[in-house]
Amino acid sequence: MLPREEHELLTATRSEQQTPEWKQIYNMRAGIEGTFSQGVRSAGLRRSRYRGFQKTHLQNVAIACAINLQRLTDHWSGILPAQTRTSAFARLGQWVM
Repeated sequence: MLPREEHELLTATRSEQQTPEWKQIYNMRAGIEGTFSQGVRSAGLRRSRYRGFQKTHLQNVAIACAINLQRLTDHWSGILPAQTRTSAFARLGQWVM
């Protein structure tokens, strides 16, 4: 690809990312990523205890139920979900300004 074509594609993509529709879709992805992170941290979602698709699927369903129960008990206890942390680079930018 030529540098001009790459630049035009990058510019078009960046302008698309500023639209409310794109931000709404990205917010859904961020929520899903948070769920995966919670599953990995609390229940070992990346490792299967079993061999075979059916048992592994059953384990994943059990982990999903455990995450839902954990979120329900947190909600009933009044524990709010943690806010997304700010990267060190972004904090540096806030400090300079």
